[in-house]
Amino acid sequence: MTRHLPLSLLILAVIAVQLLTRWTETAYYLTPLTMTAYYSLVIVGLCLLMGYAGQISLGHAGFFGIGGYLSAMLTTKDLMAFKENALIALCDKLGLLVHGQDMLGVSSLQMQPWAACICAILVTIAVAYAIGIPVLKLKGHYLAMATLGFGIIVYRLALASPLFGEADGISGVPGFPLLPGLAVSGDFSSRISNYYLAWGMLAFVMWLLGNLIHSRVGRALRAIHGAEAATNAMGIDTARYKLNTFVLSAVLASIAGIFLTHYNGGIGPSEAGIMKSVRYVAIVAIGGMANLWGALVMGALLNIMSLRGMFGTYDDAVFGAILIIIMLFAPQGLLGISLSATVKRIFRRGE
Repeated sequence: MTRHLPLSLLILAVIAVQLLTRWTETAYYLTPLTMTAYYSLVIVGLCLLMGYAGQISLGHAGFFGIGGYLSAMLTTKDLMAFKENALIALCDKLGLLVHGQDMLGVSSLQMQPWAACICAILVTIAVAYAIGIPVLKLKGHYLAMATLGFGIIVYRLALASPLFGEADGISGVPGFPLLPGLAVSGDFSSRISNYYLAWGMLAFVMWLLGNLIHSRVGRALRAIHGAEAATNAMGIDTARYKLNTFVLSAVLASIAGIFLTHYNGGIGPSEAGIMKSVRYVAIVAIGGMANLWGALVMGALLNIMSLRGMFGTYDDAVFGAILIIIMLFAPQGLLGISLSATVKRIFRRGE
């Protein structure tokens, strides 16, 4: 009951919020709520890495940027000049490219969003393995510094490369068609469907991660977090578990970047910035390192407040202060106690 109750409450809350915005004629709230769902996808993936595998990452905004920027670049860059290339010709025959016209009526050739999404995820997996294999051998602040360095590299590449639009980023990103009549885009007419799509995806990921942490893999991750040396002595391949968890969390961040980019119609360098990574870590910390639902709740709350401009120009300062305060006074997070532990404690008091 304690495993499935939070998911049921999430689904009911998502439906209730949409009905409430319709009743109060405040449908404009659905836009920041949809964006919040995609940001929360990064947060729950990072929570799995930090809270269960015991590995800190200050570079997850980099994986978000890799997914978003690659998908944006591949779906907006005109490949017509390379149509004679063997690889481009093969992609065209396979139906991976879209023929169209630019604003001047000149023929253009771009990659299908589905194909761009798959390419971005594959690149993310390759980069995560390339970074994770050497970096995850480090511990503590050394690991944090290494992932921070990776995040800085991605941010500077996005900021300085003409291919990625430099400081202006990439705009004009097309919608992401999923099914007939259903596409990830910022069109006003599809605001409700995009809201349910984003939160439905997040609910599905929460269900998957919930099953994962209650499986043999989850028990192994908790053992690694508690006593890595003892876990190794028991014959568990801790390096493989940590690496695969790192890659999984990176893929979730990349998927969030892809979908949010197509929803917003563009992406800028700030999405891959260091303060974004600090924000994700701060939210995981305040929600509870080993509490997926706590991280989700606090992530949704703080992100919607940020997107609505409640912190003003002090947005980054607020998240930095939150991280410092939580580390000093509540290292387990404000919601660090799981629901099942709370229920058990209540029953013990009643005995």
